[in-house]
Amino acid sequence: MRLIELSPPGRKVTTGTLLFTAEDIVRYARKFDPQPFHVDAEAAKNYVFGALCASGWHTCAGWMKTYIAYWTKEVARLEAEGRVAPKLGPSAGFKKLQWLKPVYAGDAITYSVQLTESRPLTSRSGTWINMTINDGVNQHGDVVMRYEGTVLEFA
Repeated sequence: MRLIELSPPGRKVTTGTLLFTAEDIVRYARKFDPQPFHVDAEAAKNYVFGALCASGWHTCAGWMKTYIAYWTKEVARLEAEGRVAPKLGPSAGFKKLQWLKPVYAGDAITYSVQLTESRPLTSRSGTWINMTINDGVNQHGDVVMRYEGTVLEFA
């Protein structure tokens, strides 16, 4: 089974929702992006965002977390039906990453993936490259992050 059969181009799949707490925002930022508006709620008031907000990289990591959880369940579902799930991974890269709105403590971000194209790799028989649009939307319906990604698929 190919991914394109499972999820035809244009079909948007919700992968999950994550709640961003102040504690999670600070914990992630201390390790990976220790800018004042990510690690100090009081200092954040004096920056353009006006309050503590998540690192953009944190929001992207949230996308990956929900995608892996979604795909793990999808593989199990297909196997329970006696079907062979597509073998995916790794990514060949991404482009057009956009952090469109800040993610504040208390925001719930719902992530999705949409296959846009799938084509065989001429350099590697039995391998396809799948292009996707990936995003995260807050509880108000605002798109907070978006990027175009790729994932390899193997026969």
